[in-house]
Amino acid sequence: MPLRLIFMGTPDFAVPTLIELAGAGHEIAAVYTRVPKPAGRGMELQETPVAREAKRLGLPVLTPKTLKTAEAQVEFAAHAADAAIVVAYGLILPKAVLEAVPLGCFNLHASLLPRWRGAAPINRAVMAGDAESGVTVMKMDEGLDTGDMAMMERVPIGADMTAGELHDRLAAIGGDLMHRAVAALERGALQFAKQPQAGVTYAGKIDKNETRIDWSKPWQEVHNHIRGLSPFPGAWFEMPNDGGAVRVKVLRTTSGEGGGAPGTVLDDKLTIACGDGAVRILELQRAGKQPMKAEEFLRGTAVAKGVRVL
Repeated sequence: MPLRLIFMGTPDFAVPTLIELAGAGHEIAAVYTRVPKPAGRGMELQETPVAREAKRLGLPVLTPKTLKTAEAQVEFAAHAADAAIVVAYGLILPKAVLEAVPLGCFNLHASLLPRWRGAAPINRAVMAGDAESGVTVMKMDEGLDTGDMAMMERVPIGADMTAGELHDRLAAIGGDLMHRAVAALERGALQFAKQPQAGVTYAGKIDKNETRIDWSKPWQEVHNHIRGLSPFPGAWFEMPNDGGAVRVKVLRTTSGEGGGAPGTVLDDKLTIACGDGAVRILELQRAGKQPMKAEEFLRGTAVAKGVRVL
């Protein structure tokens, strides 16, 4: 018998899971998401991707600013749901909420737990040069991604794969994984395992102070840093321009040939020396401009061999 669910999510990453659960015939009693925020040039309020998809599906949408008040907790319990499904929601679920649904609250986390608990698991996995990532379904408790694990799916991280590409892959397989987990929960067949104590790491939020490229590091670290921050928030450097400097966001790189003083342009293909080795820029974005291939950029901007970027 289909379950009565509360869905809780906010960004694009959560949308495939909502679609999967609704398509499977489960009753979605309510969709919780974050409040609209101003965005764009006009700074108009923008609904979250989950809110837009929920409305397309004809589902009721709630946007409480917190779940810590008695009023919010009474409202949550009044949905009389069997379980809650949480995917990148963005608000803390207090104990009263976790205990308000008889079967529990289940989170889809974008890592192979216990590695990369926390806010930015996709970015951190790529930035660290991990060979694989994945998604984990866990039953939530009061800790930070510490709950018992139910199901897991692994995904290899290619040598040049960006965080954006990994995000899209994990979102798709995550929706399918949660679909299967809820089906097992419906049958009373979902099994759990404690997270191991070994291998715990934390994926802290990306700070703007760590987005600037440090060319003094080995090329592999520079490459991982760039792809781990692509497309957002983006790793960047400054290029000399008419006595000043223009900020350039780097979206895609690969291994380059040659070497030299860190930050030195080595050829006419935007190969830049690092502390050890070099990276070749394949795609980039000037401030206020659209992303473009390196070849297109070079047609409009002369970058001489031997120039030092900052």
